[in-house]
Amino acid sequence: MANSRIEYNTLEDIVDDTQQVITSTWTSNVNELKGTHTSSTQADFTSATSKGAFFIDVYNEATSSTNAAVQYSVAYGHKTGLGSKLFAQSDTAANSPSKVIYNQYRQLVFGDENKNFDFGNHTGNVVSDSYTPDDIYVINVNRSRYKNNLKPGTLNLKISGSGLGTLELTDDSVTNTGSAVPTNAGRQFHIVSGSSGVRLGDNTVQVTNSGSYGLYYPDSGFIILNPAAVDHSLTSLTPGITSDNADNNHQKLVTAISGGNSFILDSEEKISSKYYFTRIKNSQFNFTTNPSFIDNDGNLRFSTMENNPKVYITTVGLYSDSNELVAVAKLSQPIAKDFSKEALIRVKLDY
Repeated sequence: MANSRIEYNTLEDIVDDTQQVITSTWTSNVNELKGTHTSSTQADFTSATSKGAFFIDVYNEATSSTNAAVQYSVAYGHKTGLGSKLFAQSDTAANSPSKVIYNQYRQLVFGDENKNFDFGNHTGNVVSDSYTPDDIYVINVNRSRYKNNLKPGTLNLKISGSGLGTLELTDDSVTNTGSAVPTNAGRQFHIVSGSSGVRLGDNTVQVTNSGSYGLYYPDSGFIILNPAAVDHSLTSLTPGITSDNADNNHQKLVTAISGGNSFILDSEEKISSKYYFTRIKNSQFNFTTNPSFIDNDGNLRFSTMENNPKVYITTVGLYSDSNELVAVAKLSQPIAKDFSKEALIRVKLDY
């Protein structure tokens, strides 16, 4: 129903707003991801070039379910390529899946394939030694699972295995009041023992002679775990580092996460909105343009509509300056309109 148009006043009728929306990272907004489900087709270790030799996808449900979706992937990287089969027996550079993974993530973080991960120095109130082991574990959250970024302070990951039993890991963003190291991959926090961004124990983040448990990159959606530190608590996560051998170290981490049976992580999104306050005066929009109300001579079919029109507003269309329809808003229920009524309709556009 429309027989005239309204021009919006930019200062009075249009309002911009931005909201921070926080939801669980996992499918269907499930708060806690329990256990792990993998695909035997994807987690194929038959050769050095198989997908499973590089990473293992973890699903929310058994892959036979129609609701199964990848939540995150687990990988293992080694600076010199140990723990994986070589791509070619004659390769003197020892190129292998583990070397590819290590190079990929240091390129993402440092923009340099010659720089190594350091699990020592950090932004807290303790300056520690530098710890640069040759290998890393990686948990990479599937890009479709989060919006703008993962939310610091919401990481709660339990991993379990032989040794001390269960290790509860979080980032140290709350303990360090949000202080982070800037990198090419965005903010960098340390992974520590604790929960919900709060470090457990004293003011250090290090495991003796090994550095922190890892590094957290919420803006890029991945976690780097330090095998040397994790190994102090869980000996079942000690990586195999033989040459030209599929030690499948990433499978060990998948098993440890499954044993912990608890992975909580939130994501956040900035939603920008524009509100259009559509003000309809009593003299406006009182007649319909529906062709069924007019006969062939252009007269109203129903004489009662001449002096006592009764119509309903159901839709608001937004047009550009060039008279192009760019958006349509549907009302939840029709609004009755006649000469004795006015209306204010708030149209919200999210982008």
